[in-house]
Amino acid sequence: MTASALTVGIVALHLLGALAALHAIRHARTPQGAIGWTLGLLLLPYVTLLPYLYLGSSRFLGYRVGHHAPAARPLPAAADTAPVDPGCARYAAISALQGRPFRGGHRLRLLIDGEVAFAAMLGAMTTAEHSLLVQFFIIHDDVLGRRLQQVLLERAAAGVRVCVLFDGIGSHALPQRYVDELRAGGVAIHRFATHRWRNRFQLNFRNHRKIVVVDGARGFVGGLNVGDEYLGRKPPLSPWRDTQLEIAGPAVADLQQLFAEDWQWITGAPPPLAPLPPADGEASALVVASGPADAQETGSLFFTAAIHAARQRVWLSTPYFVPDTAVRSALQLAVLRGVDVRVLIPARPDHRTVFLASTLHAYNAVRAGIGMFRYQPGFLHQKALLIDRDTAAIGSLNLDSRSFRLNFEVAALTVDHSFAAEVAAMLSADFARARAVDEREYREAPFLRRVAMHVARLFDPLL
Repeated sequence: MTASALTVGIVALHLLGALAALHAIRHARTPQGAIGWTLGLLLLPYVTLLPYLYLGSSRFLGYRVGHHAPAARPLPAAADTAPVDPGCARYAAISALQGRPFRGGHRLRLLIDGEVAFAAMLGAMTTAEHSLLVQFFIIHDDVLGRRLQQVLLERAAAGVRVCVLFDGIGSHALPQRYVDELRAGGVAIHRFATHRWRNRFQLNFRNHRKIVVVDGARGFVGGLNVGDEYLGRKPPLSPWRDTQLEIAGPAVADLQQLFAEDWQWITGAPPPLAPLPPADGEASALVVASGPADAQETGSLFFTAAIHAARQRVWLSTPYFVPDTAVRSALQLAVLRGVDVRVLIPARPDHRTVFLASTLHAYNAVRAGIGMFRYQPGFLHQKALLIDRDTAAIGSLNLDSRSFRLNFEVAALTVDHSFAAEVAAMLSADFARARAVDEREYREAPFLRRVAMHVARLFDPLL
């Protein structure tokens, strides 16, 4: 390459960097993000242009916003199905944010850890007679993955319409033959991908939802993906601690609608849709969906509103503790109100950078009076929230920026004293197997490790 060609190349890169910096100034979510991208793009475009292409977008474009797919059938209001618990009123902001009401008349079942949860989910799948909708972030071609594959093939062979979604990045190791075998057996299966030109290069936007809907009547949400590690069969993270929720009642139609939106985005056609299921239980429930296509930062607002509603306790279980300013402030204000605030996090890392950032956030939380606990037996992947004596949420949302803003997520917010008592008993057992975090964890860490924590925290918007 001649010197003149090299000069032209450098000038072109700086011009492209300047254009990208203008885009960052206009579209970055926070002033800090805008400053960081702008400085990098202006001063070192040869280093930052490519990462900005893949990581710089703040919105998932083209996706239908507002959780109303044209494929979905209109649902009656909650009052047309069953009465809702009066305690739902304090979550009116979350209901308004979702654009859907709480629904009454649900039966709830808490599924603790992989063996119990997959026995329930696979067992429910085998009973499907009309439709089976399955969505996971990760599907592995291992023992558990092949068990799932066999059930799906059996249901398709029995005439059930089977639709499966998996995330293209989360399931990057899934071999094509696994998908081909399912398609050959009559299963409609697709990877969730950005696939529209405006999102083409974006790796940030992932579909992290875990949804199973059987005949439109029974639904499952939670933290479990399909892989042997989720059954605790892969050290050093085993035993794997996780939780799933089985829900039967009207809100299953909202789960079905949510799946339909993702399916419509990928395929352009609706999946099979069942009518509104009967209301034959006592619990009230609201399906909470969030994602980068939302007009607002739904995930962060959900946690903030739920924490602000607490008067007695806020117990949280999350594998990644990287709260934003709003959620951190909500937790601190809850402590000042005299609320019992406890957060359960892992003692073992599965992602080193996130673990380092979480450790620094845990130190700051302890200093603010928040009870932080590290789960000792194995890796904690559970996403659970308990508010006071009547409210619990189980789903796929972590307490980090990725779940707040970058991933498509789902959870079920439930109001029912009996179910909340079950979740409280589960979390009490978890806290009994945990070690309280104190300030020494940070202060007595080696100097370079403390520096690494602060460097990791710089990447909070991507964690």
